[in-house]
This record gives sequence, structure tokens and C-alpha cells, in this order.
Amino acid sequence: MEVSGDDIATVVLEQFEKLPAKRKPQVRGPGVREWVPLSGIVAQGVGKLLQTRDITGMKCLPQNKISQAQGLALHDWHAEILAIRSFNRLLLEECHALAVSEKKTSEYVRFREADELTESHFQPFALRDGIDLHMYCSEAPCGDSSMELTMAAQDDSSPWDVPPTIQSQDIEASTEAEAILYGRGYFSELGIVRRKPSRPDAPPTLSKSCSDKIALKQSTSLLSSIVSLLISPQNLYLSSLVLPVSQYSPSGCTRAFSSSGRLQSLNSLPEQWGGGYRFHPFEIKTTGREFAYSRRASPSAVGGDANGEVRYVSSNLAASWTANGRDETIIGGVLQGRKQFDPRGASRMCKRRMWKLAMEVAGLVAVEGGVRMGLEMKRYKDVKEGEALKWRRNVKEDVKATSLKGWVKNGGEEFGAIGVEY
Repeated sequence: MEVSGDDIATVVLEQFEKLPAKRKPQVRGPGVREWVPLSGIVAQGVGKLLQTRDITGMKCLPQNKISQAQGLALHDWHAEILAIRSFNRLLLEECHALAVSEKKTSEYVRFREADELTESHFQPFALRDGIDLHMYCSEAPCGDSSMELTMAAQDDSSPWDVPPTIQSQDIEASTEAEAILYGRGYFSELGIVRRKPSRPDAPPTLSKSCSDKIALKQSTSLLSSIVSLLISPQNLYLSSLVLPVSQYSPSGCTRAFSSSGRLQSLNSLPEQWGGGYRFHPFEIKTTGREFAYSRRASPSAVGGDANGEVRYVSSNLAASWTANGRDETIIGGVLQGRKQFDPRGASRMCKRRMWKLAMEVAGLVAVEGGVRMGLEMKRYKDVKEGEALKWRRNVKEDVKATSLKGWVKNGGEEFGAIGVEY
């Protein structure tokens, strides 16, 4: 069944409206209103027509704090990335429920048959057949797909000064010039990998823009590396990305995401990939609906000052909800009310808790060989660099070498398989 951009947006917007007021942007005073981006991943073909997982949020950890995260704090909680992380958590929890026989079937995942398993395509679970996945974003993803919109919104369209060269042991560029990741600056440079935008005086980050991360997901699937050890990536690609008409730049989206833009070299590469991976460009759909808590809400709808004017300031809240009824409120990459690197503040989507749950699932379904050993490494870094993830790594390396050149690794975090419960 064909669904429109309005259909997908409506599901996400209506789910957001069900959240309690304390988890939504607030009015700070006369004419001052918080705003926040909204993203959601919608599954078409689950029970009723559509179900969704919703996220709001923005911001990420600066590079100089990555080493303190220890798998407990999220590196990036921009709305799009948090939506993808929440979707991965939902799938992993569904696998766990199947494995412990809490439910005989899942609306989302199934066990794969023995004749489906191969050396490179070994995962015990798969997304159920007949499900199409769509992503709604209330704002154009930061980075390459939104550069024309960013330029148009500037009072002075002069690019910011060149940021200082990023010094890191993990930079994978061959020259100093290639090691610079621009944020919003250098508007004349299009089709390049960018870091998350921030104020010019903010600490530098090596977190790549949402445009770049979503572009990579068209080859690696929506699955994170840990979850891809248990669930086949074969049919876990977005079918469409939905943007408000006001946030859609045809030239930007074509350049950033399409097979005729910066990713065109991938058209032939998937022939070399194993493990269920492929290059799967999504369709861009638009919606006429606007999110009520965006910066484009009408002054009459949100209440202005004495002159009817509204000043928008960004909210620091990130609210997560998934279709199995789980929700969280996140500030600074950890649960609201907790200090940033306190183990008690670890989100269920953080690396450490995802890893621990994945190990539990692998044990319950008696996964042997590469998957089991891959998850039971002593350090998270060893899991990521293990033999079981080599097919996924090959995909990432090909994409970065051909289409997303200049991708700088956001490294520096080391931790082992100890700590919080899942």
C-alpha cells in the first residue's frame, strides 16, 4: 500500500502529542518559546497500517569528553540519530522477548530458518517480511542536505572562519587539510562530510552530521554494529525520508542522498558486498504539515509578546518513545536528573547497555561461533574490530573511500563488558 508523506508525518506528530507536557518544549516567558526537532521511524505493515517510534532532541558530546563517556553517555542525541538508536533498542528487546518465550511471536522480528544462514549472513533474527520503514524529520538533517537552507537563513551568508585543525590520534585522513570537518561554515563546499554544527565558540566535535550518517545508513542498514550481529540487515533499510515542504531542498537532498549525487559511485560496489548488505537509496517525500514546536510555528499558535513576536530558543530536552511502551527523557546524553557520566544515568540506548542486552540474547538463543565470540570480547573496541563484523566494516570502508571522503573517526572511548544492567 502506497503511503504519502502526510500519512507518515501524521503518525509521528500524533504520537508526539500524546507525550506529557513536561516532556515537550516550554514557554519561557512572554514571546520566548523553546523549539526542538522531531524525528520518528515508522513501520508500515505492522498490525494496523502504521506504528512509530518518536524522538525529539539535539546536540552531541564534544570530542574532548568522548573518553569520559565509557559507554554510558550517548555521543550524539540529534533527533534523527536518537530515533535510529531507539529503533535498534526496540528490535533488540523484541529479540530478547522471543528468546525467553515471553511472547510466541513478534510484530517486528522473527527467527531465521537454518537454510537462510550462511558464513557471511549468519544472524539468527530478521525483520519480519512485508514491513517498510520510513523516517520523518521535522527539520532538514544537518549537514549536506540542508546547506542551501542554511545559506538562505543567514542574515550574512559569509561562511564562518576555518575551524582550527582537529588534533586526534584517531584521525584517518592523510593530510592536515583533510582532517578538518566543517560545521555550517564554508557554504561553497558542497557534497562534503561535515561535523555536527555548533556555535563558533563551542568545543569541537568529531560527530558527523545527520546527513552524512543517514547517507551511510543507505548501505549499512539502520542497524547498529552490535545489533547487526543478531539481526540480518537485508531488509532493514529506509524506504523513504519525509520532510516538511519548507525543509526540502531538491538540490541538497539529491546531492546528499541519491544515487546520482555524491553516492553515485556506490551503484556498482554492492556487487562485492556480502552479509545481506546493499546500497538502497530511499525516496524523498514531503508533507505540508509543520511540527507545532518547530521554529516555523505561527506566532498566533504559540503566543507572542506585546507586539505579537516570538523568539525561539532551543530546548535541552530529548524525549524517546518506542512502540513497546518504553520511554526516556535525556539531557546531555544521559537520563534527566543524573550527572553526565553517572552509571545510574545510562540510557537504555547507550553502548554499554545495548552490548549487555545483545550478549544476553546471544546466550538465550545458543548462538555459537563468530557471533557469540564476537559479542563476548573483553572490550567494546574488540567487538567493533572483531571478525564477525568484517562484512559490515568492508561496507563502511568502501562508502567512506568512494563517496564520504574525509570521514574522521570519533574515537577515544575505551570500556569493557562491566557496569550497568541492561
